[in-house]
Amino acid sequence: MSSLIYLQGYPETLLQQVRDLIAQQKLAEVLSRRYPEQHSITSDSALYDYVSEMKNRWLRNAPQINKVAYDSKIKVMKHALGLHTAISRVQGGKLKAKAEIRVATLFKQAPEAFLRMIVVHELAHLKEKDHNKAFYQLCCHMEPQYHQLEFDTRLWLTQRAQEGKSAE
Repeated sequence: MSSLIYLQGYPETLLQQVRDLIAQQKLAEVLSRRYPEQHSITSDSALYDYVSEMKNRWLRNAPQINKVAYDSKIKVMKHALGLHTAISRVQGGKLKAKAEIRVATLFKQAPEAFLRMIVVHELAHLKEKDHNKAFYQLCCHMEPQYHQLEFDTRLWLTQRAQEGKSAE
């Protein structure tokens, strides 16, 4: 049985429960019962609209997002699940910053709740750069089930790894 690489840092009692579900071949069943359908946000333009709607609802005063896209180059183990970047360019005599959000392509096939958790995480970086208390408070403000969704996303990635599906 492979190690639970997506669940590092969680308590051993919780990890044992996950191992038991895997051994009983019930992890996929538990996840599909909890999250029965995947979303239909499969194009970059639909993802941009989805992210913009959330930003306008929760972070009206945050900087504008210039680009949102699925990115097949994001390696889940290296870069987590999404990226938020601010690209600065000199235009004339001014320095212009452009915010971009990229989401790993494998989330085209994920339940909407997992995509929402990733988007909330990346949007929170518009206000808080570090993963500190204020960052996670903002995530929970935008998505009250943030921590549960993050854990369930990690379970989903673990299940995909058990099935031999790529996590990239």
